[in-house]
Amino acid sequence: MTDDHLLHRASRLWTGLADVPAAFPAPGASSVVVSPNSGLCPPGWVGLLTLGGAVLATAPDARRAELLRAALRSCPEAGWDADRLRAALPVGRVLGPAALAYLAPTDLASAARRPPVHELPNEQQELRALEARVPAMERDEAALGEITSPAFAVLRDGRVLAACGYRAWPFETAQFSALTDPTARGRGLARVAATAAAAHALAAGLLPQWRARVPASRRVAARVGFRELGTQLSVELP
Repeated sequence: MTDDHLLHRASRLWTGLADVPAAFPAPGASSVVVSPNSGLCPPGWVGLLTLGGAVLATAPDARRAELLRAALRSCPEAGWDADRLRAALPVGRVLGPAALAYLAPTDLASAARRPPVHELPNEQQELRALEARVPAMERDEAALGEITSPAFAVLRDGRVLAACGYRAWPFETAQFSALTDPTARGRGLARVAATAAAAHALAAGLLPQWRARVPASRRVAARVGFRELGTQLSVELP
């Protein structure tokens, strides 16, 4: 599966989430549409999605859409750069940017010398115990409690050291979540769990998507075989 095929499937997802007729422009260009119910960002915010060098943005109303168009015309790269957006617009809160990575079946890496991976129900109490051992920001970023797949976990003495699963998204997409116990990091356990989860998603014909801001999480995705093809940024614009 080529980058073009992955981009096609990813763009199908995000144009669908825009909730209005929308399309990604040519690489290097941007398109802004009005969508009060956009899934690219929190309600009432502006969402900017970059894929393959093209920017698709949504705004909750025509006034903010025109402000965003003017900013993107003056500085096309602003679609993924929060600092440049702040310089051009009265930006409030910001979420992101988060890197968007996708996995082709032929790119799935094998974890050498992998420890056993256990398949757990997503409501398993040991998963909640893992979440309780990490800082709230990491727990919220991972969103392990939102997965709809089984959790693929590496255990030691019944304790979950690393776990990965995915949430079913529209357009046959699997949104990944992964978390590792702070005392067990640096051992490649997240990669092992994520490789098992990715194999499960691919076997179901889903498009695995890894969305992350934290460099360590992005490195895990790359080691599994995910390719970074875009970014997501949400901003609050008065």
